[in-house]
Amino acid sequence: MKGGEKLRWTLNWLNGSTLLGLLAARIGGCEIRPAANGLIFAHFYSPRLPHAAAFTVGCVVLFRAGPEEVAGRPKLVAHEARHSTQYALCLGLPFLLAYFLAAGISWLLSGDPASRNPFERAAGLHDGGYAERPVRRIFRSRKDSGS
Repeated sequence: MKGGEKLRWTLNWLNGSTLLGLLAARIGGCEIRPAANGLIFAHFYSPRLPHAAAFTVGCVVLFRAGPEEVAGRPKLVAHEARHSTQYALCLGLPFLLAYFLAAGISWLLSGDPASRNPFERAAGLHDGGYAERPVRRIFRSRKDSGS
């Protein structure tokens, strides 16, 4: 691991988020495997929520897919690694509150929890498999709408 990855790993263990990620993986019936860059991959996550192909808790990346499919999606892995860093920067579990608040605001603005979510945008919308949606018309100013 590189210096920044070691720091992320250490912070996410200390702040409890990686432990929570391992618990989520266990509850989700995942196969857990160490991965590159100080991440832990949890494959075959089965619960219905969240409605994502992958999500991250601490240094644990939970995938619905198996290792072969994940190996073919390096941009998704990079996106999820950025979320792992966000956990470390937000001191762990407070990231969840901030993320869900940002997702709610994004949904109000665009009808999509990712498009206007600064955490998803910083992690790379397209790398995460998201399409960028415009701000809903009711939130645009008269100047923006051409009136």
